[in-house]
Amino acid sequence: MAKTQVILTHNIVGLGGEADHVKVAAGYARNYLFPQGLAIPLTAANKRRLEVLKQRRGDREAHDLSTMTELSKSISKLICVVTVKTGEDGKMFGAVTPGMIADQLKTQFDITLDKKKIHLAHPVRAVGEHDVELRLHADVVTALKVRVESSTLPPPSAAAPPAAEVKTEHLKTEKRGRRPGPPDERAGKIEGTDAEERRPRPERSGRFARGDKPHRSEKAPKSAKAPAPQKSEEAP
Repeated sequence: MAKTQVILTHNIVGLGGEADHVKVAAGYARNYLFPQGLAIPLTAANKRRLEVLKQRRGDREAHDLSTMTELSKSISKLICVVTVKTGEDGKMFGAVTPGMIADQLKTQFDITLDKKKIHLAHPVRAVGEHDVELRLHADVVTALKVRVESSTLPPPSAAAPPAAEVKTEHLKTEKRGRRPGPPDERAGKIEGTDAEERRPRPERSGRFARGDKPHRSEKAPKSAKAPAPQKSEEAP
């Protein structure tokens, strides 16, 4: 296959950067690079353009370096929240991907970042905070704090009774006419009442209190009637 030398006018991934001399297939240069304006043939006339291309490349790289340095300072202060689905045991379904982090950076902070610049040292499969490496530039590497949260609501606690049951129990207690209290306290009140009822009553004295009625056996006997006086016999 015939090869030809070209001068790249733009960065091409896997091929080279701006103002680089590279050898490519003649058909690839003729059918793609030249029509797209990505390269020019290596000729004596085009060699004079190298200085211009190199200057433009240097200015662009300096601008990219400055931009990414400022971006790294801003990103290092952010916390990117990623919401995932989890099971009842708190385990995630799947893992957090660079694409998910890039989407949340765009949604939450309006930062457009190529997902290829997000490097995960290990798969993120747990809820919590994680430090993710961002390779923004060849000379700029920073870390982004990512907080993974679960969108699944936790199950209700079985220890706490429902509010409706507590309210119903309170109403039942009010209807009965007594306040709820500790079992020991209620037992003490009952025992104290029984003790008072079982305490022997003092005997009453012989005199009757006001309003008391004497027993039938204690009533005073009725006074006997005085005998009628006998008539004296007069002398004839």
